[in-house]
Amino acid sequence: MADNKEALRDIKYFILDMDGTFYLGDRLLDGSLEFIDALGKTGHDFLFFTNNSSKNPDVYINKLKGMGCNLERNKVVTSGMVTIHHLKKYYKNQKVYLLGTPELEEQFIKEGIDLVEKDPDLVVVGFDTTITYDRLSRACTFIRQGATFIATHPDFNCPTEDGFIPDCGAICAFITASTGVVPKYLGKPHTETLEFILDYLECGADDIAFVGDRLYTDIAIGVNHGVTSILVLTGETTEEDLKESKTQPDIIVERLVDIVKCL
Repeated sequence: MADNKEALRDIKYFILDMDGTFYLGDRLLDGSLEFIDALGKTGHDFLFFTNNSSKNPDVYINKLKGMGCNLERNKVVTSGMVTIHHLKKYYKNQKVYLLGTPELEEQFIKEGIDLVEKDPDLVVVGFDTTITYDRLSRACTFIRQGATFIATHPDFNCPTEDGFIPDCGAICAFITASTGVVPKYLGKPHTETLEFILDYLECGADDIAFVGDRLYTDIAIGVNHGVTSILVLTGETTEEDLKESKTQPDIIVERLVDIVKCL
């Protein structure tokens, strides 16, 4: 643990997952606010990054406010933002068929993404809690016709207070099973997300640590890119999962606030 403490003293920003790490569903996890307070007192900072693209940053800011955590809007980044940045950089002026919530759709429109209902150049899939079979079927048809398939993030399940619900990765698995096409995934653990965060914070990879509850996203982005990773056991990953996984975090804690003892 001594080496871990030494490593964390040099971290400027803790990149915090949200659902399963800071809160669970609509319930704030014990110690989360204390952790934020401790960061300020020890000279560290943080950024929330969630793969959950079903909501935009304003929704998350309001949700956190309702939990007693008052933040400025620039403290929350989502895989939806990474996806928009990717589209504007590599697919400028191309037409997009979006499987996403009204909140994600509003975010795309505000950023000038051309959303269409027919003849798209790309099909983009997010964590769409409003999805219908008709829209799924149309997405499959467009992909078979040659549209590029992109997904905001690869998570299969989203943790809630009542258990897990199917996430973006599960929706994409349906589409892949029908079309045989695997999407280009963004979000954690992919390089596009790390690059976005480093540009957003104007810092280097040695300045950040990823904190989260999923081995294949929150921890993998650190492991795959040589960035410090911290696993919390308040969400998806169990101790049994950890034993069976080749992806191993640098630090393991029961809950977010336990990181304080490493600072």
